Amino acid sequence: MSMTDPISDFLTRLRNAAKAKHKRVDIPASKMKKAMAQILADQKFISSYTVLEDKKQGILRIQLKYNGGKPVIQGLRRVSRPGIRQYRPSDELPRVLGGLGVAIISTSRGVMTDAQARKEKVGGEVIAFVW
Repeated sequence: MSMTDPISDFLTRLRNAAKAKHKRVDIPASKMKKAMAQILADQKFISSYTVLEDKKQGILRIQLKYNGGKPVIQGLRRVSRPGIRQYRPSDELPRVLGGLGVAIISTSRGVMTDAQARKEKVGGEVIAFVW
């Protein structure tokens, strides 16, 4: 079965696992999902992630992070969808909750946060908001 939006599936699995207070979640791997997991780990939204090899595409195992019993990831929102792509130049990149959250941007230099994209003066596709 083909999936029309694997990034939305990634975000939904994270959101559901955090709400259910799971310690970890397994997601089918891809380069984009690995890059997004790296950003989440760098920004301290998740504890860690590992890539488990199987005979197919691999599995991304994400260790969720909690603070006082509450998930660190309070919200995830897909911005650019297959039907409505959202591209922004570097000077128009959105700020999530006034800088408290992170926007994940896919640029010509790779996947990065909104702050990194502004610093490098590069725009791109606004993938998701995380707070």
